[in-house]
Amino acid sequence: MDQQPQGISENYANPKTCLFHVLFKAAALAFYILSALFVNNFVIIFVITVLLAALDFWVVKNVSGRILVGLRWWNEINDEGESVWKFECLDGESLARMNKKDSWLFWWTLYLTAAAWIILGIFSLIRLQADYLLVIGVCLSLSIANIVGFTKCNKDAKKNIQDWTTNALLSGSVRSHLQSAFGV
Repeated sequence: MDQQPQGISENYANPKTCLFHVLFKAAALAFYILSALFVNNFVIIFVITVLLAALDFWVVKNVSGRILVGLRWWNEINDEGESVWKFECLDGESLARMNKKDSWLFWWTLYLTAAAWIILGIFSLIRLQADYLLVIGVCLSLSIANIVGFTKCNKDAKKNIQDWTTNALLSGSVRSHLQSAFGV
């Protein structure tokens, strides 16, 4: 009786994962920004901010990426010493069923965090604070590593979805349904 049409009020499917996906990003940025007001020790600011950014990197790469968008990536060094990107994603049907709000939150916070670190880096340049650029550089590197990894993984996943759709259309069950529908 109190039902709303589907699609109008889609909630987050994984609210706890979404919370932690945002929490470490916000904590690293907030600590870095607010630490200048309360802490006068660069080493403490560096260690805590980088620790929070590293926790964010790990949570995004190993937890929220899998749960919110069904993607996982890693980089290995092969026997020849070359860097090899590895991608893992859910099958096409599972990827198509991923929650849109979860996906939206994942991608937007991934890019906005990197943008925030870039803006903070510009402010550090203007204020001639080269030591704080080191903190920002580490945090930005971790953010960009996740962006590059998940963007490449997403392209690989889209290719897998296209392959899955093509295979599903060409499979015998779809073909037999079409044949029976058209009396062939």
